[in-house]
Amino acid sequence: MASIILHQKRKKRLEQGHPWVFEGEIAEVEGQPEPGQIVSILNHQRKFLASGYYNPASRITVRVVSHQPLEDLDTAFFAERFEWCLKHRTRFLSGENAYRLVYGEADFLPGLIVDRFGEILVVQLLTLGMDRRRQQIIDALVQVMQPAGIYERSDVSVRKLEGLEEVKGVMYGECPRHVTVSENGLLIKVDIEEGQKTGYFFDQRENRASIAPLMRGWGERSGIQLTEVEQDGAQVTLPVNRKGKVVDFPYWDGATVLECFSHTGSFTLNACKYGAKKVTCLDISAHAIESARENVRLNGFEERVEFVVDDAFDYLRSNAKGLEERNQRAAADSGQDTSKPMTAGGGRSWDVVILDPPAFAKTKSAVPGAVRGYKDINLHGMKLVNEGGYLVTASCSYHMRPDLFLETIQDAAKDAGKVLRLVEWRAAGKDHPQILGVNEGHYLKFAIFEVRSKNF
Repeated sequence: MASIILHQKRKKRLEQGHPWVFEGEIAEVEGQPEPGQIVSILNHQRKFLASGYYNPASRITVRVVSHQPLEDLDTAFFAERFEWCLKHRTRFLSGENAYRLVYGEADFLPGLIVDRFGEILVVQLLTLGMDRRRQQIIDALVQVMQPAGIYERSDVSVRKLEGLEEVKGVMYGECPRHVTVSENGLLIKVDIEEGQKTGYFFDQRENRASIAPLMRGWGERSGIQLTEVEQDGAQVTLPVNRKGKVVDFPYWDGATVLECFSHTGSFTLNACKYGAKKVTCLDISAHAIESARENVRLNGFEERVEFVVDDAFDYLRSNAKGLEERNQRAAADSGQDTSKPMTAGGGRSWDVVILDPPAFAKTKSAVPGAVRGYKDINLHGMKLVNEGGYLVTASCSYHMRPDLFLETIQDAAKDAGKVLRLVEWRAAGKDHPQILGVNEGHYLKFAIFEVRSKNF
C-alpha cells in the first residue's frame, strides 16, 4: 500500500475534518502509487490519518474518502455510501423524488455529484479518482436506487485540472432529454442534456419556499380592503376597491415581483404558488426563458407571469434611471417640462425584487470584480423595490465570503439612500449538507431584506 507522509509544520486541517491534501503539504511519497490509486495518509510521525485517492497532476493531490484504512473503492463501498446518502435525503426531504443525492465531499465522496430526477439520475465525475471508478459507481447506483436511466454531465471545465476531458452522455438505461419532477408541490421540467450543470439547481429549494410571507398583504396599497357587503341577501366579507366595487381577481392581495437571473423560473413558480399578483421573469438566455415559460404553463400560472429576455444589469439600471426621472417629473417644484417625453426607459418598480445570479467570483482573483457586480445589481435592485417592500438576494460565489457579501449590500444601500432590515439569512438546503471546517462547502448566501427610504 502506497503512502504519503505530511510535513510536520503543515496546518492541521485534515485532523479537523477537511478532506483535501495539497501538494505543498506532502513531505514524501512512499511506494509508486498510480494516478487514482488509494493511498494511506500519514503524519510526520507516520501515524495513520486517513485514506484517499491520489492524483499527482492535481494541486489537490489526495482527496480523503475514509478515516479508516482502505484498499480500494469497489461497488460495495459505493453502495454503502449511497445508502447513507439516501437515508439522509429520506429523513429531511420526505416525500420528495427530486434532490441532490450525492454532494461530493459533504457526503464523504469527493469529486462525485449525483442528482435525482425521479427515476433518472444525473452524474458528474469531477476528479480522476472518481472517473477511474465509473463502472463501480454505476453498478452501486443501480443496486441502491434502481433508476430507469443514468445520464452523465461531466462536461465541466474543472475536469481539466485533473487531466480529464469533458464528457456527457447516457451511462445506463434510457434517459429522456426532459424529465418532469416536483419541488415544493410545483411541477418542474428539467433539461438534463442542455440545462446548466446537471439541469437544475436544488440548493435553493427551502430558500424558494421562504419567500411565501412576502407574497401577500399588498392589496391595501391599491386601495382594496376587505369589507362587509350584501350579496344575494346575505352579508359577506369581500375585497372592495376605492370606488366601492367588489374585486373579483383572486390575487388582489398579491405582490408584484421581479425575478432576475431566472434560469428555469423556480422563484417565479414559488411566487405564484404563494399568491403573487404579477411576476416579471427575466433572464439573458432565450433558452432559459423558454424553460421558465414551459414550467409556468405546467403549473397554470400563465396569466400572472410576463417574460423578458434581457441582460439583468441593463434592465435594472434602465428601470432605476427611468424611475428616478419619473419621480423628478412628478415633483411639483422640479421645474421640468413634463410635456417632453422621458429620456430614460423603464421606470417600473415592484413589491419584491429577487436577485439570484450565477457565481461572479470563481477564483480569488475575481473577487474585486465580483464585489462591483454584486453591488451594482443590489444597488439598482433595491431602488426598484416599492417602499417597505423586499429585496431577496443571493450569492453562490464561495470566494464572496458572507461578511463581504453583507458589507457589499450595505455599501449599495448607502449609495441608494436606503435602510435595510435583515429579515432572513439562509444557506443551501438540506440535500447540500456542510462539513464543519470545510469552508469551500459554505458557498451559498441567501438574504431577505426589507427596503425603506430615509423618510420615516
